[in-house]
Amino acid sequence: LKTGFLKWKPDYDSAATEYGKAAVAFKNAKQFDQAREACLREAEAHENNKATIPDSSVPLTVALQEMQRLPEAVQLIEKASMMYLENGTPDTAAIALERAGKLIENVNPEKAVQLYQQAASVFENEERLRQALEMLGKASRLLVRGRRLDEAALSLQKEKSIYKEIENYPTCYKKTIAQVLVHLHRNDYVAAERCVRESYSIPGFNGSEDCAALEQLLEGYDQQDQDQVSEVCNLPLFKYMDNDYAKLGLTLVVPGGGIKKKSPNAAQDKARGPAAAGSHADEEEDEYSGGLC
Repeated sequence: LKTGFLKWKPDYDSAATEYGKAAVAFKNAKQFDQAREACLREAEAHENNKATIPDSSVPLTVALQEMQRLPEAVQLIEKASMMYLENGTPDTAAIALERAGKLIENVNPEKAVQLYQQAASVFENEERLRQALEMLGKASRLLVRGRRLDEAALSLQKEKSIYKEIENYPTCYKKTIAQVLVHLHRNDYVAAERCVRESYSIPGFNGSEDCAALEQLLEGYDQQDQDQVSEVCNLPLFKYMDNDYAKLGLTLVVPGGGIKKKSPNAAQDKARGPAAAGSHADEEEDEYSGGLC
């Protein structure tokens, strides 16, 4: 980097290479503070050289992780992703954002959701829809896990729209189930019913086992029949979903507290047959035939 009479301009390219070697050596020696400093100087040299930034975030991330400085690591990876975008390498930018999301997921889920959503946007802009869906899926599950259900409903709708766009209809059915469970946990029966109704436009949904199960679930929820709701949510179709959605099904409680019980008289009438049922109904009608007094 030094200049002199015979060297008027710093050799940033060579300096970056040497800083990179130093960073690896410091990391291997578990001198993480020095490794961090070397990585930052390497990035600075590349920036001054106006060159495409190499992926030096790996040793830097390791160093900061060992130093228990995850927020700083995430901040620097975000900065690197912006530089990748400016240098015309959006795929690398999205991968960097995903890496940051994984790094911070257990410490700061809210930040991880933001990073995954940013990565999804980058992939979607590049028309790499499958990678975008992977990122959106991670964001949706974290939102459900954190009980941020309003945001989860929107994220799932985004996923479902893209799956429909790429004609992956069976996965659309699964996302509809997840949406309905989220809406019911939000105590929004109308939104859940509308979600199913709108899904009739998806090829093959009407008549599928997913559709039948959801109709039965909504019926039980509307009738405040906890038995029916629990029976549906214990179907393999629900139990073998992603764990976060399966938990929604297993913990779903209908409003009003639960189990819709049949009256003893109704049960006896059912056992005796229609005639007995009619007779009992006549008795009920005649009970107050003379007036309340």
